[in-house]
Amino acid sequence: MSRKQAQLDQSLNRIAEAIDRDSSVQVSVQLRGALEFGIASGELPAGARLPSVRVMAARLGISPVTVSTVYATLQEAGHIEGRVGSGTFVAAGAGVTCASQLRRLDELIAELIRVGQHCGFSADDLATRVSTAQSRKRRSLRLLMLGNFHDATEAYAAALRPRLADGDEMISGVLSELRGAPPQGIDVVVAPRTLLGAARELFPEAAVYGLTLIPDEATRVALASLPTDARVVGYSYFPEFVTIMKAGIRRFAPHVSDVSMAVRGEPGAEALIAEGDVLVYATGTDYLREGLRPGQTAFEYRHTPDNKSVRSELLPAIEDHRLRLTSKKED
Repeated sequence: MSRKQAQLDQSLNRIAEAIDRDSSVQVSVQLRGALEFGIASGELPAGARLPSVRVMAARLGISPVTVSTVYATLQEAGHIEGRVGSGTFVAAGAGVTCASQLRRLDELIAELIRVGQHCGFSADDLATRVSTAQSRKRRSLRLLMLGNFHDATEAYAAALRPRLADGDEMISGVLSELRGAPPQGIDVVVAPRTLLGAARELFPEAAVYGLTLIPDEATRVALASLPTDARVVGYSYFPEFVTIMKAGIRRFAPHVSDVSMAVRGEPGAEALIAEGDVLVYATGTDYLREGLRPGQTAFEYRHTPDNKSVRSELLPAIEDHRLRLTSKKED
């Protein structure tokens, strides 16, 4: 078994353990959200092969019809892809690799040599002209970091801005506020993979790229530091996030056995929180801290951009789009 498949198998085991058939959230919603957020966070790596519908259904103890419907929804959204005769796979990101850019550079160099020879230039002549040539002016880009919550979205943007080229501008905005009046002149939209469909709908003329998110260091440290006998309650803002959040808690706090989940608006959620020792709340629900009883502790389950994905996928994709826009303008 490859390392990628082993990672996927471990993640699916955590998802299977986290699905709660007694929850008010439908199992289909739990599964779709778990797979969707698992892909968005890199827990389910691009290119990994998912179990077949029947195998997944048997593994989770649910109906094959439920799994089939969830797979169809995720495939329509571009998160997974079916390959005839091979199975269902986690879709690769939209980014381009450095290798593809190097191949393009080699093609351009070969064309330069061909034109130079046609004009009577030697290799030394070409080298001299290249070394003394003015660099083409870089086209600056206007980017939007799109998210669900102000603070978290701006934090993602703040983490990305130092990685952008000089002259590029990145603003941040939340989906609920931009639906009515999206900003104009946006070249690139960056969004969590769960929001890619909405981003493409709002900005049909812009390039849209997914951002892989992982629990930030403070969240991982807080989970690892939980007392073994703590009664932990996780609180999710979105029903779709509840399963992958529980799986994340189990991953970074495997020593804690008592983990319950509550969903915003779910009957009995307040009573469940009151019974816990520690509240782990999703971004956007920090208001819950005001109602804690003496002795209870709480911290936010917060995400941050995955540096590896930013470096290998997002930034090359942005540069590729910059080149396309530059070439289009010159044509």
